[in-house]
Amino acid sequence: MMDATDHSNPLNLIQAAQHGDQAAYQSLYDLYVEQLYRLAYGVLLDALDAEEVVQDSLGYAFRSLSQFDPALSSFRSWLYTITISRCRNKRRRKWLPTFNLTTVVESLASGEPRPETLVERQGTQDAVLQAMGRLSPKLREAVAIRYFDGLTYREMGDVLGCSQKTAESRIRLAHEALFKILTEELDVLPENLLSYEQTR
Repeated sequence: MMDATDHSNPLNLIQAAQHGDQAAYQSLYDLYVEQLYRLAYGVLLDALDAEEVVQDSLGYAFRSLSQFDPALSSFRSWLYTITISRCRNKRRRKWLPTFNLTTVVESLASGEPRPETLVERQGTQDAVLQAMGRLSPKLREAVAIRYFDGLTYREMGDVLGCSQKTAESRIRLAHEALFKILTEELDVLPENLLSYEQTR
């Protein structure tokens, strides 16, 4: 039987799950389901689609635990890669709305578990929502990954299958595009959201 320390260590949980420990599977699920939901919702902006993607991603991950190599990436990065891949598949099959960067950031800061609980806010957020709709899918993915759970640029590169420099570049390009749209087309400038810091 696993102790509390085991439950806090994903590698121990993975090993236990590979040996058929159902409690370990449940612990892995509980540990990552909300993180993956926030990521999927940030990319898809549809609650039902996000739920479907998360269940599919976790199901695949649990069936493929033997393929996870801790020498190549963290377990979280591996899960994020799977989830982003399934988000892309889902996005190819339907026209998707955009997501509101402001509500994403504020929901994370306030500890609210579901970004859609804040969609009623207006003003600057509505302008950001419009601006986000004009970003390319690659830039939107980068922004979602960066602002959900605060992945480093190195982790972003692992998830997106690109270099750290490319991840940094996508965030910079996203901020520049948002700045241009908000200031030149929508005449709005939420400076606290558009500051770009090339760190980590």
